[in-house]
Amino acid sequence: MQEQIIIAIIVSSIAFFSVYGLTPIFIKALASRNLTVKDVNKKGDVMIPRPGGIPIVIGLVAAEIALYAFFPISEILAVIIVSILGFCVGFVDDRKVMGGWFKPLALAFCASPILLLGAYDSNLSFPLFGLVQIPSLYLALVVFMIPITGNTINSIDVLNGVASGVVTIASFALAISLFIMQNYEIGIASLCLAFASLGFYKYHKFPSKIFPGDSGALVLGSTYGVIAIVGHVEVISAIAILPAVINSFLFLTSVKKIVEHREIKNPTLRTEDFKIKSTDDKTAPITLVRLLVAKLPLSEKQIGAEIFKLSIFCGILAVITAFFMEVKI
Repeated sequence: MQEQIIIAIIVSSIAFFSVYGLTPIFIKALASRNLTVKDVNKKGDVMIPRPGGIPIVIGLVAAEIALYAFFPISEILAVIIVSILGFCVGFVDDRKVMGGWFKPLALAFCASPILLLGAYDSNLSFPLFGLVQIPSLYLALVVFMIPITGNTINSIDVLNGVASGVVTIASFALAISLFIMQNYEIGIASLCLAFASLGFYKYHKFPSKIFPGDSGALVLGSTYGVIAIVGHVEVISAIAILPAVINSFLFLTSVKKIVEHREIKNPTLRTEDFKIKSTDDKTAPITLVRLLVAKLPLSEKQIGAEIFKLSIFCGILAVITAFFMEVKI
């Protein structure tokens, strides 16, 4: 156990300090090349560098490679490869706006290393009910899960700090859950994701100095998904990231089709004092943010705080679920 604690400290430090140190460099580099976008929730023409996926993937993959050096198992290798592929999909979409089906299909391909390496267990664990054997159906679940988690994080990346903050909270909860279930190697992998996301959050939080873009959101989301699969904590991972899942569910059920988020009507409006309120357009999609401001307008910072409260609550539920699943097993 002492050795595992030391390894966790080493790889977590690599993840955090790499992202924390590299991000300011990329902020300056992106700004100098005019790779910026307008922050629509701010007064005036506030331009923010984007995308920030490169420092995230460098720090995250560096930590994962270090972890693989300590634990050379197929599960960790799958996490490394999927992280890189998820970033590549997002980077392509950052550089050239693709159609709505591009990311789901490309992210489904990103799941192939999990299958090729055999880094999965076809027995799906449920709280109270225990293991459910679904060998064939589970293969489809693997293929679908990476697009789901990737696009879920991407869809909630609408306010300063929300995407990186939600992933940070959910990843810490997932790491604790994995430790409870005595899956220490994958638990440490989840810590790598948590600390990489935390390092980026320092610059992404309100008011943002950089946006993650699709490359940043998809590398965070796809890595979260692969950790859930190789760690055999699919249900727990869904609970931990429930606010983002609810946001995606609301969006898809209201839009009723897969579209690029740039193509949809804005579900919220800005007041004169630049608070955010719900639109009166009934054809606009329903989102978590729209529900939070349905009663009265809130500032961007207030909405972010409410989402983080929900995330912390769901993270606690995930840890409690892990405890009961460990007792059941």
